[in-house]
Formats: sequence, structure tokens, C-alpha cells
Amino acid sequence: MAIYFDNAATTRIDPIVAEAMLPFLNGSFGNPSAIHSMGRPIRAEIEKARKTIAAKINASPSEIFFTSGGTEANNTALLGCVRDLGVKHIITSNIEHHCILHYVDFLEKHHDVAIHKLSVNKEGRIDYTELNEKLKELDGKTLVSLMHGNNEIGTMIDLNKVSEICKSHDALFHSDTVQTFAHFPLDVQETPLDFISCSAHKFHGPKGIGFLYIHSDHKISPMFYGGAQERNMRAGTENILGIVGLAKATEIAFDSLEEDQKHITGLRNDLKDQLLENFQDIQFNGDCDGESLYTVLNVSFPVSPDKMLLLNLDVSGICASGGSACSSGTDIGSHVLNAIGADPNRTAIRFSFSKFSTRLEVDELIEKLKGML
Repeated sequence: MAIYFDNAATTRIDPIVAEAMLPFLNGSFGNPSAIHSMGRPIRAEIEKARKTIAAKINASPSEIFFTSGGTEANNTALLGCVRDLGVKHIITSNIEHHCILHYVDFLEKHHDVAIHKLSVNKEGRIDYTELNEKLKELDGKTLVSLMHGNNEIGTMIDLNKVSEICKSHDALFHSDTVQTFAHFPLDVQETPLDFISCSAHKFHGPKGIGFLYIHSDHKISPMFYGGAQERNMRAGTENILGIVGLAKATEIAFDSLEEDQKHITGLRNDLKDQLLENFQDIQFNGDCDGESLYTVLNVSFPVSPDKMLLLNLDVSGICASGGSACSSGTDIGSHVLNAIGADPNRTAIRFSFSKFSTRLEVDELIEKLKGML
């Protein structure tokens, strides 16, 4: 069986999550919009899930809207701000996920909005002074959209600092928390945000389900029309299997947050130490010794990309990534690595971990690399 170090792309579903979903696959099949005895219990499960998620981030259940995942949540937040909240400027960065970067390009082309992209340093960090100055000079309602933790190199922003800067300029703040929700504690009362996005399959939940948190001060129009589901925010019969799985995965993740963080951090640090001990000229993209995702280690190897190190790892039974899974099939390179000025003549591989990863797997990875390097 392959050794899996691509958890930033997706995680295996937790068996406890799968078990929680089974009754809604095998027997409880009623439509949650139906008012009869087969529909009412399904509606109750959806609202129970909403309350579970809201409680973990200290939000109101009415502020949680289920989506098909992070991409839909991000797109909905951006469009809603421009279409309904009067946003004329969007500030983002060069290393955001493509579902942000491609969508702001669309909004600039088809709506009356200007896009401003913050530069990042070699560690993938924005300059908070630049953000503050940019907000000072812009005339008109502004949205700041910055991901909490970068999916390729792991570098994180300071949510509190960005929130304070946005508040001081009366700007809206949206954060893509797909890589950090259920991996880090988050309290939207202590750290005010207007929108956050989440996807269940990043923390052992099912694919095809996520949520968008919308602060109660904001009213935006639906992305989809044709039904009154999600309090008129998202037409279409709810994904009850996914919603139940999302809630159970959230519950499990927050209940074991500290334990999992300790385990995963230990594995990442062990891999880092063994790489430095066994190989020459190993470098790391991002800021793995600073404020960074403990689930991600982006390694820069002193071999050219044409040596196909990633493919050789795959042949040897090691699953890892050269960057975002959403960019697979392209040959233009990683926009994140380009933005931080990574050496294109070296091979960058992202190893990402989960609570199911083991130290034995790290040791086997090192042995495989010894044979290749």
C-alpha cells in the first residue's frame, strides 16, 4: 500500500465519520424540505450539524451556510461583497489559491471592481505595512481576502493583525481557512472576520462539502436560485451525507486538536531533521520554523526538475505533491513558488501530514530518497 504524504490535497475519511454517515446512506433518506415524518428528522440533523460547527468557532448557527467546498465558499463571498455590499476594491496577494486569483480576475473583467495584489517576501509573507498603506490610499469600500495558511508552502498570516488593520479602515475581511479550520483554534468573536471558508476533506471529512461563515451584519444574494434551502442562500436539496460527515469530522478534530497537533508537528520536524542529516544542500520553501502550517513541509531538493524526483517517488509508493493539487496537469510551474522567488532549477516537493501519518512512514520515505539522491 502506498505511503500517503499529500494530506494538504485531501485526507482519508475518518472511519468514525464514515460510520456517522452510513444511516443516511442506508435508511434515513427523506428530503429535508419535506414536512412529513421522513423529512423532519433529516432537517433536524442539518440544523444539529450547523450548531456543532458554529459552536466550534463561537459563531451563531444562522451565520453558517453549507456549500460544496472551499471553492464555492470563496467565490460566493467575493461575488457577494462586490454585488451586494458595494465593494469597489479587493486586496489580495500573489500566493492565494487559484479559486481566489482566477475569480478576482473574473470580477475585475465583468464587474466594477479594482484588484490590488500584495507582494510577498521569500518566506511567502505579506507586508502588513503595505496592507495598511494600501487601505489608506484607496477610495471606496474595500474587501481584503487573504488565506490563513498557504496550501503549498504553509506560511500563515496573523489573522488578528489583519483583522485589526481592516477594522481600522472599515474594510471587510475574508479569509480562506481551508487549510487551517479544525487544525487551529478560531474564535470569530475574539478575531472578528466577515467571511471564512472551509472544506471538510482537509480534515478527514467527506469531499464535496464545506461551509461559508457570513457575519450576521452582512446580507448577500444567493449564488444559486430555485429553492429556499440554506435560508434562501443556496438553492438545491442539501447534501445530508456530506453535512453529517462535516459535522462529525469537525467534532472529532476539535476534540483532539492539541493531541493531533503535537503528533503531526513531531512527524514534520522528524522529516526535516532527517533530511538535513542525510542529504546535502536541502532547503525549505516558506517559513517552516516560524508561523506556519504544522501539516506541511515544502522541501527544495538540489536536483533539477527534469530528474522527475516526484514521479520516482510515486513509482516507489510515496504519494506527495509538487504544489497545489488543483494545478495538476499544468506545466507552468507553481505560482506560489514563482512569487517567493524559488530557484526553478531545483525540485520542490510538498510533504503534508495527518493524524494517520506515522514515524515509520517518515523513515521509509528517507530510505527511498537515499536510493534516489
